[in-house]
Amino acid sequence: MALVLGVDSSTQSCKVVVVDSETDAVVRSGRAPHPNGTSVDPEAWWVALQAAIADAGGLDDVEAWAIGGQQHGLVALDAQGRVIRDALLWNDTRSAQAAEDLIGEFGAAALADRTGLVPVASFTITKLRWLRDHEPENAARVAAVALPHDWLTWRLRGFGPERPDLDELVTDRSDASGTGYWNPATGEYDRELLVAALGHDVILPRVLGPRESVTDAASRRVAPGAGDNAAVALGLGARTGDVVVSIGTSGTIFAVTDRPVAEPTGIVAGFADADGGYLPLVCTLNAARVLDVIARLLGVDHDGLSTLALIAEPGAGGLGLVPYFEGERSPNLPDATASLTAMTLASTTRENLARAAVEGMLGGLRFGLDALRELGIPLERVLLVGGGAQSQAVREIAPLVFGLPVEVPEAAEYVAVGMARQAASVL
Repeated sequence: MALVLGVDSSTQSCKVVVVDSETDAVVRSGRAPHPNGTSVDPEAWWVALQAAIADAGGLDDVEAWAIGGQQHGLVALDAQGRVIRDALLWNDTRSAQAAEDLIGEFGAAALADRTGLVPVASFTITKLRWLRDHEPENAARVAAVALPHDWLTWRLRGFGPERPDLDELVTDRSDASGTGYWNPATGEYDRELLVAALGHDVILPRVLGPRESVTDAASRRVAPGAGDNAAVALGLGARTGDVVVSIGTSGTIFAVTDRPVAEPTGIVAGFADADGGYLPLVCTLNAARVLDVIARLLGVDHDGLSTLALIAEPGAGGLGLVPYFEGERSPNLPDATASLTAMTLASTTRENLARAAVEGMLGGLRFGLDALRELGIPLERVLLVGGGAQSQAVREIAPLVFGLPVEVPEAAEYVAVGMARQAASVL
């Protein structure tokens, strides 16, 4: 029995699974929390990773490992391998103006063609521009730029301020494709865009191929790792024709395809996947919390909301919920608000309101499906995951709203499981 270890270093916590590479069975697991915030000292992730690995029984009997993590976060390193400032995470929006500036300089269509992305505040390139504009002394010290999973892989391999070999930084194509300065079609960094953002060239992690590996200090095989969505695709075994809809705090809709995508409006991010293909993705802001707020309004828990929604007829008697409680990213309506429409004495019931909440939330996600369809991406079935997928009403109503067969895989730590599978693939 060969054991492999997979890691999910997410915004909120670090989760680890140790898996039998022959049977795919999880034999042990561990976890540790991360601090809150949109700007975090990466050392907290390193402490949590070590604690989660210890909680999972350690690495001594493990033959290979891989780390998946939150995308886009900026880890800036100086020439001695020291972290220069707290990492700016994907959900830190201070670089919104930097995104607009880059679009103004290069044009949205040109950026989409060169990188698969149109910059928004989430992406690493905008955080580099923010650093140049607002902390020029820190920007001038940057010798290397890593993403969260890149930096943790580097540290767990035995590198850091005590052994600052920046040339040993590695990443994978999925996470590189979320930076805004890597071209998923060519597999090369776009140094011109990097320099335009930061002001000077730096060391960037070497992008490993899907089956390529390096080693750690104990000669264990180390797989490339992945961004969290690409790791989920591996964990689910998603294939061409599948579209994964994840209903969490936000919603993500991503498909597996064999061709790169460049969409000039920026609604669809043309990410690469971790297996040699591509992972075009749409992100929405309003997902499970739509159900949270309506459940509170009705004074019920989520099971109660589901029961009420399934009593109502499809269409909720005409009652409609526009679910933009936090504005919206897709479509780009940052100042939008939520609203109830077609309220009549007949339509305004508890049951219809519950149904309208589920249909409205799913309708917001349907926008992402339609955006993928418009690009000619084949969509044959939906794999529904995330906390919102545990609602019986969501499960039953989703096929009606999406117009596709819907499967709900058993709940699991799919990022960590995907990374364990990737680790097994390099043995």
